[in-house]
Amino acid sequence: MEHSETAGLKVIFSVLFGLLGLTVCEVVLAYRALPLGTMFTLLMGLSLLKAALIVAYFMHLRYEQPSLFVTLIPAFVFVILMMTVIFADSTRLAHMRSLVQ
Repeated sequence: MEHSETAGLKVIFSVLFGLLGLTVCEVVLAYRALPLGTMFTLLMGLSLLKAALIVAYFMHLRYEQPSLFVTLIPAFVFVILMMTVIFADSTRLAHMRSLVQ
């Protein structure tokens, strides 16, 4: 029992330090003078990777049955589609405000 506990702690701490490393990369990238599209793509990719690690290891979904993922993926796609619709409207409103001022 003690051996599996040690192995579990080793995995948790390696994921934790991996998340800290990804956060440091994000902070360093934030201070770089990169084009906006490149910066957005890199930061979103790193954030998605961090979210996947958190969900898999700290929320223990890595050890769940595959049927859970079958129910989560359509919900995730729906949320992304709804965010895309809302973001499109918010950028339109921001553009309209700049024309008024």
